[in-house]
Amino acid sequence: MNKMEKIFVSVVNNQDPLHSESFEYQSVFLSKVRPDPTNGRFLPSVFISDEDARLFIEKRLSKRQLVDKYEAEERVIIGKSCIINCMKYGSQEWSKAQKSVDTIIELGDNIAVCEMIQVPTIYPLDSGDFQILTGHRRFFALVYAKGYDSYEQFKVYDRKPLFTKVKQFQENASREDLPQYGKLQAFQNALSEIEALNKARKGAGQRALTIKEVAANLGISMGAYDNYNVLTRYPSVVKAYEEGNSLSFRKAKKIVITIESEFKLAEGRKALNAIDKQTVSETIYARMTGKNQVRKPATDMYKLEPIRSAKALKMLLTSDVTQIDCGVNWQTVDWEDHASISSALVQLSQYLNQDQSQG
Repeated sequence: MNKMEKIFVSVVNNQDPLHSESFEYQSVFLSKVRPDPTNGRFLPSVFISDEDARLFIEKRLSKRQLVDKYEAEERVIIGKSCIINCMKYGSQEWSKAQKSVDTIIELGDNIAVCEMIQVPTIYPLDSGDFQILTGHRRFFALVYAKGYDSYEQFKVYDRKPLFTKVKQFQENASREDLPQYGKLQAFQNALSEIEALNKARKGAGQRALTIKEVAANLGISMGAYDNYNVLTRYPSVVKAYEEGNSLSFRKAKKIVITIESEFKLAEGRKALNAIDKQTVSETIYARMTGKNQVRKPATDMYKLEPIRSAKALKMLLTSDVTQIDCGVNWQTVDWEDHASISSALVQLSQYLNQDQSQG
């Protein structure tokens, strides 16, 4: 058992292990705060001094000069009343960053005229600086509204929380204004911490947390947990949202479940192997985005379920199967569509096996 697992085991013996860290509210200089590049709300950025921001606004410093001075290529420059998207114009990265820029400006304008209700949370680093735990957008907006040289109030933990990703997910999941991609990424990160905790518990002879307990510690209902679990089952769902897809989680979940069911029926599968899952993942991506990236099968083979008796095989070979009342409407089968034909054949073979076993 490694050191972290030992810490997990000792901590979980407390009454509320995932939420027990102490904190207080403090005023901290913004220049002492560092964003977390592993957070889903992270924006590749550089912060400039209030003086340089003023000179840029007064057109006494150019964008090129700022980029060179702060090494800001492929980043977003943020300063007091100044925010510049330096990603390659028109690229996917530029579009993603621009959405964040628009949000930061709107939030910054609000902060400039009214008090922030929920301040960012941070924890101390060995260097004497602070790491953002939650509230990246709010921090960026503070720099935009108040300036990088100013100081503001933060919720400051005494030390780095043991379950940082769980805490980040708890905040992301409760906010309706955050994009779906950030929520899914936060869920995956939080679940990795829970899995490490369960491994430590098992190593110490304790049982793993139940799904109900996991959901409770993540701060979500069992229904919400199931939604997240389904949506993170295939990488293509997360990829689609990362690229800016705006489908609701409800609609995306329906797509995932529908395509899984269709594939299992068409291929006669009860469980999916790795190759099946890749095909399903690509189909989901195509359905969600409208981009047809599904690889065509190497061969369009038609498969029946294994025939389990000689009687069933005899009926298949000697009968006009289109006259058998097996639940297939042969008039509506699309003979140009591989999936439609496969689905009919699977349904037929299931009927033959069931009928002959009963007879």
